[in-house]
Amino acid sequence: MFPGIGTVVNMVTVLAGTAIGVLVGHRFSQRTRDVVTDALGLVTLLIAASAATSIGDADWSRAVGDSAPMLIVLASLVLGGMAGSVLGIERRLEHFGGWLQAHLQRRAPEGADRQRFIEGFVTSSLVFCVGPLTVLGSISDGLGNGADQLFLKAALDGFAAIAFAASLGWGVAGSVLALFLVQGSLTALGAGLGDILTPAQIAALTCTGGLMLVGVALRLLRIKQLPVGDLLPGLILAPALTALMSVLH
Repeated sequence: MFPGIGTVVNMVTVLAGTAIGVLVGHRFSQRTRDVVTDALGLVTLLIAASAATSIGDADWSRAVGDSAPMLIVLASLVLGGMAGSVLGIERRLEHFGGWLQAHLQRRAPEGADRQRFIEGFVTSSLVFCVGPLTVLGSISDGLGNGADQLFLKAALDGFAAIAFAASLGWGVAGSVLALFLVQGSLTALGAGLGDILTPAQIAALTCTGGLMLVGVALRLLRIKQLPVGDLLPGLILAPALTALMSVLH
């Protein structure tokens, strides 16, 4: 199999899941759709909690000290959020979602339908692209170590796409472009640079990504619309700060 096969399979499962979700979604009442979204939010919260437990990773603590991991996560989210806010990442994601709607649908309805499309694109893109399997699986695929992790992610994302699309519609399909850009870039990075992340850096990225997924879960549960997109630079800062603290430790 060729490098990138994991991302291709992931894109196919998301598209298939979206189509299934849209086809059966109209058979559900709005209340049922809300329940489906709530269930997905709870599962996302569980995945986030599992990832966030990396704060106690032994390799990370040995590399930077016992008290440093919490400070690294804090700095990554705060500084990353500031950078993302200045760059307007969340706003750009929303604008991109609106642009996709206009070009992928023959008609571009206004109001609630447009907002539903954008929410489907933004939310699903964040869920599908933020997480340890995205980074680890893509880099492993690029290194030629196999795409097993991305195949697992593809299966999970396919089922998630069904639930998303049943509630949020065709906007979920637009997330395959984000998948292609993010996972494709990481696969190319793995192929070109080799194994660039230490176990400590992987733990830092996993924990930071887990907390971002908490924000996604809060959005799905309609508790608070956190600008998770603006926090994404934290995924770069977490391993970078870990490397810096490892040198200073």
